[in-house]
Amino acid sequence: MSGAATEDPAHLTAPEREQPSVAGSQPVAGVLGQPLTAFDEQHRGRQLAGMKARAAGLLVASAVVFALSLIFKGSYPWLGWVQAFAEAALVGGLADWFAVTALFKHPLGIPIPHTAIIPARKDRVGQVLGAFVQRNFLNRHVVEVRLTDARLGERLARWLSNPANSRLVAGHAARALVTAAESLRDDDVQAMIDSALADRIRSVRVAPIVGKALSVITAGNRHQELLDDAIRLAARAVTENEDVIRQRIERETPWWVPGAVDNKIFEKVVRGIENTLTEIRDEKEHPLRLRFDAALKRFIDDLHNSPEVMARAEQLKEELLGADAVKHFSSSIWKDTKQALVRRAERAEETDVDTIANGLARLGSAILEDPALLARVEEWLRNGVLALVERYQSEVGDLIAYTVRGWDPTATSRRIELAIGRDLQFIRINGTLVGGLVGLILYAITR
Repeated sequence: MSGAATEDPAHLTAPEREQPSVAGSQPVAGVLGQPLTAFDEQHRGRQLAGMKARAAGLLVASAVVFALSLIFKGSYPWLGWVQAFAEAALVGGLADWFAVTALFKHPLGIPIPHTAIIPARKDRVGQVLGAFVQRNFLNRHVVEVRLTDARLGERLARWLSNPANSRLVAGHAARALVTAAESLRDDDVQAMIDSALADRIRSVRVAPIVGKALSVITAGNRHQELLDDAIRLAARAVTENEDVIRQRIERETPWWVPGAVDNKIFEKVVRGIENTLTEIRDEKEHPLRLRFDAALKRFIDDLHNSPEVMARAEQLKEELLGADAVKHFSSSIWKDTKQALVRRAERAEETDVDTIANGLARLGSAILEDPALLARVEEWLRNGVLALVERYQSEVGDLIAYTVRGWDPTATSRRIELAIGRDLQFIRINGTLVGGLVGLILYAITR
């Protein structure tokens, strides 16, 4: 059996053809991921060779003892007992040598059926191993019991409550956010934001929202208060712009109209406006107020029920989305966010991280002090892990089968032999000794 390749099959992760299989080569990965160094490979190879030598030596010794006892038994009858022991030991040792060798290759290079089992059945072994792990290690009940015993929520809370750990998490989180932000192309993010905003706004019908807003404003005649404010503003505007009104009247009247007439017209206009505004302000049932109420109610009703008004509102919304100001606003969202993240990263050792770290530490302490909250956290973590297990359970089994299928059959056989071959040599040794004892017992019975 070969001792050239070294590695524990419990540490194989990549296809064999991608990994060195010769002693003294570069470190290779094991089945579960931990790499073996060249020294490890050579050490295991020497151990395997030593155990092979012991097993073979015992077998040769049995053959020599059997031959000598067979030759000298006529002169020394008591050698019959030795011959029986040696003969049975030789048979047992050869049988176990054949069985152990047949796992990894054809004994003596002879293609005997059902030998070289591992290279020939490698793909099937991978499928069985994947199914075994899936059923017995990724079983929901098994994982749930282990998670319950592990008390992940309590461990996480205790870990976070340590200020050094919470500060470490806060620092990494800040740096990770900045790294992620800087790795993104501004154009791609901008397009995503534009699309998200536009899609979100387009999915909302504007008219009913405006109608509801106006309904809230008109509740309790609050819109009349707005009208009163508008009247006061109009009256103030008239008072503050009398000179403008006078000049306008003078420009609009013919040149031959005397100035006294212009003054009279000015007084009539200003007084008429002021009187009208005063009447509207003082008379709650003024026709203008009633018309304002009716027009506003009709407009609210149209916003909810009129297809024409709704279509016009949607058209205005599309025009607004296409405006440069809106595009500039959406583009500034990402720029401002990115700049804020960079500024926080530059102050990673200052108050920002300290604030986050203190908050995480307080969160951990609060979870530990509140049994109900701790139980909920435990449940959230447990359910999250179980959901992942159930989601990817079959994928893990398929991954194991696919990985084993990609290994080189001969090299895989050598690696497994290096991993468990030393223990298998004990089978050969035990088989030789037990066979000899059985032979001795049978010889005693026949005597």
